[in-house]
Amino acid sequence: MPNSYKLILASGSPRRQQFFKDLDLEFEVRLKEVEEIYPEHLQAEEITNYLAELKANAFEGYLAADELLVTSDTLVWHQGKALGKPKDAEDAFQILQSLSDATHEVITSVCFKTQTKIETIYEVSKVTFTHLSEEAIRYYITHYKPFDKAGAYGIQEWIGLIGISKIEGSYTNVVGLPTEKVYRYLSQNMIKKL
Repeated sequence: MPNSYKLILASGSPRRQQFFKDLDLEFEVRLKEVEEIYPEHLQAEEITNYLAELKANAFEGYLAADELLVTSDTLVWHQGKALGKPKDAEDAFQILQSLSDATHEVITSVCFKTQTKIETIYEVSKVTFTHLSEEAIRYYITHYKPFDKAGAYGIQEWIGLIGISKIEGSYTNVVGLPTEKVYRYLSQNMIKKL
């Protein structure tokens, strides 16, 4: 892929960084602390779009002319509300119990920013959990400590192996980055100035 832009990934997520490596992309990681607060009236992908853009806008004035910044945000949307990262073990338990025997949406927004342009894409995947016993939920929380994950779970971990009965849409989106959409965007846009 021609690199007319230097790619900057603004994510501390080891999963997103690994995806960029697996896509054979040359990139640099740059991080800025951002308080992830959004207006209460926002719904579903409006929330992830807002937060991905909030993270990108923290770099305003910090990008060179040949740099393309990528930021991202993922949330679990279930029964009309956003399930973010759990506050503690009890919160994680409540979240996972609510996902048991139900289908929820995983929404990831990805924002691309240069000095002159900002553009955001998003992906929605539907994930169905089978019945999760109290013992299984507690085992998972104790052994995998999913406190850095939206919806209190990682699909690639034990809970995903034993509990997920169906996925509609992108698997990598559920992990935290819709790689096919991101790669397509970069392929189409990195060659020319945005």
